[in-house]
Amino acid sequence: MPIVEFRRDGEIGVIVVDNPPVNALSHAVRVGIMDGLTRAREEAAIQAVVIACAGRTFIAGADITEFGKPPKSPSLLDLIAALDDMKKLTVAAMHGTPLGGGFELALGCHFRVAAPNTRPGLPEIKLGLNPGAGGTVRLPRLIGPEKALRAILSGDPMPTKDALADGIIDEMIDGDLIAGAVAFARRALAEKRPLRRLRDMDEKLAPARVNPALLSELITPAIRRARGTRAPMACLEAVRNAVTMPFDQALKRERELFVELLMGEESKAQRHLFFAEREAAKVPDLPEGTKPREIKRAAVIGAGTMGGGISMCFASAGIPVTVVESSPDALKAGLGRIEKNYRATAARGGLTNEDVDRRMALIKGATELEAVADADMVVEAVFEEMPLKQEIFGKLDKITKRGAVLASNTSYLDINAIGAAAHRPADVLGTHFFSPANVMKLLEIVRGKETAPDVLATALSVARKLGKVPVVVGVCDGFVGNRMLRARSIEAERMLIEGALPQEMDAAIVEFGFPMGQFAMGDLAGLDIGWRRRKASGQRAEIIDALCELGRFGQKTGKGFYRYEGGARTPIPDPEVEALIVAISKRLGVTRRPIDRKEIVERMIFPMINEGARILEEGIARRPGDIDVVWVYGYAWPVWRGGPMFYADTVGLAYIRDQLAKFAAHSKDKNLEPAPLLVKLASEGRGFLSLGAKS
Repeated sequence: MPIVEFRRDGEIGVIVVDNPPVNALSHAVRVGIMDGLTRAREEAAIQAVVIACAGRTFIAGADITEFGKPPKSPSLLDLIAALDDMKKLTVAAMHGTPLGGGFELALGCHFRVAAPNTRPGLPEIKLGLNPGAGGTVRLPRLIGPEKALRAILSGDPMPTKDALADGIIDEMIDGDLIAGAVAFARRALAEKRPLRRLRDMDEKLAPARVNPALLSELITPAIRRARGTRAPMACLEAVRNAVTMPFDQALKRERELFVELLMGEESKAQRHLFFAEREAAKVPDLPEGTKPREIKRAAVIGAGTMGGGISMCFASAGIPVTVVESSPDALKAGLGRIEKNYRATAARGGLTNEDVDRRMALIKGATELEAVADADMVVEAVFEEMPLKQEIFGKLDKITKRGAVLASNTSYLDINAIGAAAHRPADVLGTHFFSPANVMKLLEIVRGKETAPDVLATALSVARKLGKVPVVVGVCDGFVGNRMLRARSIEAERMLIEGALPQEMDAAIVEFGFPMGQFAMGDLAGLDIGWRRRKASGQRAEIIDALCELGRFGQKTGKGFYRYEGGARTPIPDPEVEALIVAISKRLGVTRRPIDRKEIVERMIFPMINEGARILEEGIARRPGDIDVVWVYGYAWPVWRGGPMFYADTVGLAYIRDQLAKFAAHSKDKNLEPAPLLVKLASEGRGFLSLGAKS
């Protein structure tokens, strides 16, 4: 079958796109659709046109590999203009997820029919763009500017029932979609339905034209969430223009905004992440044809915050899971916390009570380790202590069935040592979930030196079933994310001792784009977690450990780097902390000085980039993009900066190299000396993204 087929069903012309996997609007697809429209227009016997797609979805957007390249005719705008000019009835037959340009094409048709569970949307904002082919101008005319603005700013696919209720879908089709769409077209012709062009419809705009304040309720919080990024502001402007400007003028300005964003660094960063996320799940040396093991039942050891969250991941994916705790009281508390979390989601409208009951029914509690005997995958989520983990894996070797995947939810520890304790290291790997595990999307999959290929394939498959973004990493202390975080933490404490205060440093990193500062985040997570690990390994962090020795563990104790009053989560700078820091500086013989925001940001970010270069050199991560995905999905790195390695390329590696050399000379810390890979790339005038994946 050609990539676009045109056929006739009596008086109805049918255009079918077949461009796997998602029928993206490549140049060849656009040419094929335009040829079909031209033929339908010129053949007198054809009275209506149906546009449909083969495969799993209607057109799910533009071919973003073409972004930034010279445009080829016809453009998507040309196609939609041709639909606007059609004097014959047009019907979009949608299924799956008609997204972006695909949805905009459908909005250019007179009618839209859909298969069950069709979820259209305009996700451009997730690539740092506004819809650029009429989405911000047509959708407000169809469903009203308020609903359109919400959909455009979220970028999420719309629920089918909402699309039907709002008139986006004119009719649901059960059974054969194309046959149903052809029947709809015949019925519309017989009934002599008027050809509805959205460009001519403006009754839904009237309330906002009379009362512009209707949009302001949405605009104000959106501006706050945008935190200075350009795409949300462009979307706001474009929808407002749909209300205040003539159609063609608003359409012209929408395209101008789109092109401006397309050329900007923010969209380049987000498009980099789009591809990096897809590449991260690919393992170059995984033998072709490796099949994952079947996971019908799972088990989680530990019902604490992490164990409970991981258990929720399995239950939410429909996988029965046994949760094991050491005592009935701990188990009861853990299961209660899980149900409380689910009920809270239901109260916010994210689940029904029936959904909660169904998921809780998949979770079984136990206090004996033998309860995991029938599990196909066991995830250990106990304290980050090597002897304890090795003891558990030694027992799992005897209890679990052959072929069960044994995973450790460890943030730092050596998976090879854990696998050796199980006497079956081929079945063992690390699954580093991020807290809260039922919310955070990242899953670092830690591959041991003897992890079997099908075990690795299983972890990747399970990650996708759980709705996670998996990144395969190698074994080292802290893997990718926490190893880089440690480099930042060391330099952050050094700056505290030299003269900065927690609130100054947090303000600088929030201004950079993180949702929270380093020290506020530490208070949220609990300062005692790292303190316990450092004590076990004989390490010390002067200021954090001093706070912990005073019982200041963060939000849970009401005091950490900040003070928290009345159970509130708002951090309040604490003079006692400042006095403690100043006293430590004096004891260490350091004369304090002011540190400006530029220096704070560079000294927190550049050491991370340097550690990232070492991680690439050692093969702990295969691709710079893998590191970027880890930091965006696991540590809230601002998406519009593309991840630390992408950001490094935008700053310039030569500048980073020179600054690191200065930091190293100032602190006498050899870890700050520029990594050999960074030095090499800088001398060659290259960036990290010029590197290929390590096999």
